[in-house]
Amino acid sequence: MNKLPTIENKKAYYDYYVEESLECGIELRGNEVKSIREGRASIKESWIAIEDGQLLLKKMHINAWGTANKFDVDEDRTRVLLAHKNEIRSFNKQVQQQGYTLIPLKVYFKGGRAKVLVGLCKGKHTYDKRRVEREKQVKLDIARNCR
Repeated sequence: MNKLPTIENKKAYYDYYVEESLECGIELRGNEVKSIREGRASIKESWIAIEDGQLLLKKMHINAWGTANKFDVDEDRTRVLLAHKNEIRSFNKQVQQQGYTLIPLKVYFKGGRAKVLVGLCKGKHTYDKRRVEREKQVKLDIARNCR
């Protein structure tokens, strides 16, 4: 059985504190599914906006499928994420009141359907990033010395 790739946004964990996460479906068109199954997509520069009660994934890049019609789909188009209204409202309140942002953390397949893991994130300062890197380095040093 083929292992389907997961597209991860490792930069998000470096730049943000992930407070909460939510698994959403994603609305895709024809050949986009094939490209994601091949791992030919990127979510590094993407973000999620809430407009008219919908979660919209912006700037997710999915490479065009080789045999697809070149006029078929825009590679960087805005895609709709599928979630329950009460989950969207909850995230919307937190984003507006507490200064959080919504970032896609991972795109993967579950039961044959494409899913996006959405993170409710708060930005890190540069001194926080340095502290986290220092702690990670200390843990690595301790692990090396214990061998």
